Amino acid sequence: MILRLAAASAWNRRDTLLLTVLSIALATFLLLAVERLRSDVRQSFAQSVSGTDLIVGARTGSVQLMLYAVFRVGSATNNVKMESLEAVARHRAVAWMVPLSLGDSHRGFAVLGTTTAYFEHFRHGDRQPLVLAQGRAFAGTLDGLYEAVVGAEVAQRLGYGLGQRITLTHGSGAAPGQEHADKPFTVVGILERTGTPVDRTVHTSLQAIEAIHLDWVGGAPLPGVNIPADQARKFDLQPESVTAALIGLRHRAAVFAVQRSIADYEGEPLMAVLPGVALDELWTAVGLGERALQLMAALVAAVSLAGLVAVVMAGLNERRRELAVLRAVGAAPRHIVGLLAAEAGVVTLAGVVSGIVLLVLGAVLAGPWLQAHQGIALRAFSPTEGQAWVLAGIALAGLGAGLVPGWRAYRMSLSDGLSPRS
Repeated sequence: MILRLAAASAWNRRDTLLLTVLSIALATFLLLAVERLRSDVRQSFAQSVSGTDLIVGARTGSVQLMLYAVFRVGSATNNVKMESLEAVARHRAVAWMVPLSLGDSHRGFAVLGTTTAYFEHFRHGDRQPLVLAQGRAFAGTLDGLYEAVVGAEVAQRLGYGLGQRITLTHGSGAAPGQEHADKPFTVVGILERTGTPVDRTVHTSLQAIEAIHLDWVGGAPLPGVNIPADQARKFDLQPESVTAALIGLRHRAAVFAVQRSIADYEGEPLMAVLPGVALDELWTAVGLGERALQLMAALVAAVSLAGLVAVVMAGLNERRRELAVLRAVGAAPRHIVGLLAAEAGVVTLAGVVSGIVLLVLGAVLAGPWLQAHQGIALRAFSPTEGQAWVLAGIALAGLGAGLVPGWRAYRMSLSDGLSPRS
């Protein structure tokens, strides 16, 4: 009988309870979304480059090597001889090698000189290959010497399309007279958006980088020397040195052996870093954003749970007569406490489940856009340890929200409920 009365009471208050469930659902969604974003942003950050076993460069710090080789930030302490990289590529455990030449720019975007193997072997995210939204990759031959492939953000922000004529700038372009205006490039391809530094990069061949610097020495054009674009093809355009290189191995188990071999190379001081390890170090260095998200989640949790307790406590004053009637028909104080706790638990559970459903729907609907534009790969719902703690905290808070008013109801006398004070 008591259960039937409690159910009838809940039905009469369905509008209020529905709003409470919605409030808990939104709080749960926000808490889980913050934790999910924190986890997936970190994972996506670590997947700016995937499928690459080692990154080779001049001996420096591992974080610095990752910054300029992957994120196009900063500059190399020294270049690496192609002769040295070719020796590394001949190691029996090495499957492929992609050289990278950095240093030039185009209207604030980095220019990367590489080979056609870059489009074949470079991976991002969950080992996803580069995809051309329009056009094709540069030919990598003398006939297609001045061809460029631009990232999605470069094309969008500068309004570029296929056939666009562009000129590159020596270095950052901060100083006047640094433009390679005599050797323009033609955009032959536009990459799909990846959410990585690839989107903000102009890609050309290594031979093209050599061609535009034939009449330059020490970062400045040679006075009185001007080699026309067509004449540049008659020169030997094989680079003597590059900035860094991506290395892929035949067997992942050989990574440490190859890394030691590169560190012991006698031709010049080299180093090889594991991208995952270096990216973890880099994330630790810039992990302030992660801590800020965690603090935000904690504040949201405190506010949401305090609101849940306030809703139940406010409803208690409106239900004093109802609880007194239940006492009058034979309900013991422990029954009242149990009913209030059970009601709060059911409402909390309904809110938590609704919040999870909202999170899954949000990940399914917004996931593709975030992957394409921000490079964040959202998983629909694979609970992390942090999310498990969040759910446990909400459940315990819901139980506590029922016990607090239950304790107050336990202390109420029967006459207090039947003749409530105004």
